[in-house]
Amino acid sequence: MNLLDRLEKRFGRYAIKELILYIVGLNLLIYMLSYVYPDSAAMAKLSLNPRLIMQGEVWRIITYVLIPPAASFLWIVFLLYFYYLVGTGLEQEWGSFRFNIYYFTGMTATAIAALITGQGSTALYLNLSLFLAFAYVYPDYEILLFFIIPVKVKYLAWVNWSFIGLTVLTAPLSGKMAALVAVSNYFLFFGNDILLTMKNRGSAYHRRKRFAGKLVGITTIHRCAVCGKTEKDDPRLEFRYCSTCEGDYEYCMEHLKTHEHVKAGN
Repeated sequence: MNLLDRLEKRFGRYAIKELILYIVGLNLLIYMLSYVYPDSAAMAKLSLNPRLIMQGEVWRIITYVLIPPAASFLWIVFLLYFYYLVGTGLEQEWGSFRFNIYYFTGMTATAIAALITGQGSTALYLNLSLFLAFAYVYPDYEILLFFIIPVKVKYLAWVNWSFIGLTVLTAPLSGKMAALVAVSNYFLFFGNDILLTMKNRGSAYHRRKRFAGKLVGITTIHRCAVCGKTEKDDPRLEFRYCSTCEGDYEYCMEHLKTHEHVKAGN
């Protein structure tokens, strides 16, 4: 039993069921309030601001995940529905407790990185980590890109990994840390599986290489013991072993029934 199993056995009853539904619903509510009251400072009160957290506004460690992306209403509806789809899919696969652990690990890591660097952050990379997990669990699930083009999520995951890699290479330190720590939950959950897969692929490669090495120098596989014909003489030729001959003697179909049987000592 691994650590997650032990934790779930002990604390599983405290898990928040349908966590993603609450997060998506509050994102939509805050978006609607900001739309109705555009001059409201509510968004600023929720953001992940390390300086203000250190001054006592500790709720920001949690509330930053409730700030919706800056986008049009239709795009927000699409994004939030997609987050809901991804979150519910992972919860159905893992159960509520493990999904809670995954989400809160990424959320906490993002807040810690912001406190270390002194720079604020958003839930962008945290949401990306949810999608990456979904793509790992359901690689062949298809979505309609631009509502028209069917694309498997495993291909979109590579695009997201490229974006994260580019951020790590080019962004300032705060951006690098935000990108790295937000996907720490991904490696926490899938790291062992990824390493095991790489190890198995390496073993399979070496097995194929050893087998290919054994075939070096072998020019034919079948040869008739009477006429000497091989599959290279005629790819349509068929060969059989004789059950009466004592030894491994192979014959083409022309000589299978007409050859003289070989006995031990002949």
